[in-house]
Amino acid sequence: MSKEIKNKIDVSGVEIDILTHDNQDYISITDLAKYKNAEAPADVIKNWIRRKDTIEFLGVWEQLNNSTFKLVEFDQFKNNSGTNSFTLSPQQWIKKTNAIGIQSKSGRYGGTYAHSDIALEFASWLSAEFKLYVIKEYQRLKQSESYATKIEWNVKRELAKATYSLHTDAIKDFLIPKELSKKQVGFIYADEADLLNVALFGMTAKEFKEQYPEKARHGNQRDYATIEQNIIMINLQNSNALLIEQGLKQSERLKTLRHLAVKQLETLTGNKAIQRIKGISDKQDKTTLD
Repeated sequence: MSKEIKNKIDVSGVEIDILTHDNQDYISITDLAKYKNAEAPADVIKNWIRRKDTIEFLGVWEQLNNSTFKLVEFDQFKNNSGTNSFTLSPQQWIKKTNAIGIQSKSGRYGGTYAHSDIALEFASWLSAEFKLYVIKEYQRLKQSESYATKIEWNVKRELAKATYSLHTDAIKDFLIPKELSKKQVGFIYADEADLLNVALFGMTAKEFKEQYPEKARHGNQRDYATIEQNIIMINLQNSNALLIEQGLKQSERLKTLRHLAVKQLETLTGNKAIQRIKGISDKQDKTTLD
């Protein structure tokens, strides 16, 4: 599972937490329910989840998205719903049906969360007007995330590209005989690029494609590099250029570059300056929105 990302939106004076993991957004319906009853949001959720139309909606969502959803238990809830004596809590729903669309959390970000599809359905039940405001702020958040990601990706790639010419110039001046064909020259450049790939990522471009075919459809391993790795790639390009000028063999250069990569990664991981660089996109995004 990917690292959980926490966000927050403000809708009509109500602060609503959003947790994202595995590229799925889960919105706090506990926070949404405070729009209706700030003192007892759990009661609002229980009144909603016990409804027959709610259970039918949740059941359809789970069947579309959850292969381990328990249909027998779901049918029991569905058959019993609609009566005055029927009660149901999110925790009971999750435990009995193995549902994943609704989650119950404890701790700092405690409360009941629901997948964005379900949370928006809940918001609609609370108030059509409120739902529209939730959608507006939620879309604003997603647009800002997309913009921030785009800026971060461009910063990382441009940093590496900025010093790439130093690397290629050293290859051209010291490794490429004048009598080679254009195709042969291309092989040398690719071979040296893979030297850096192995030093930093531990695999060649071809090995990356074979090991991660889905990712390879959208880019190479450098496209998925972290800011730390891109900074190290800049340093490796410069270091390799110097080692080439010194006449070191490729095997010797690989050993040196791998050692540099490991050491620099240890140094940069958790570095406060790097964390500030990572925050550039967020600050830029906030400035644009303001």
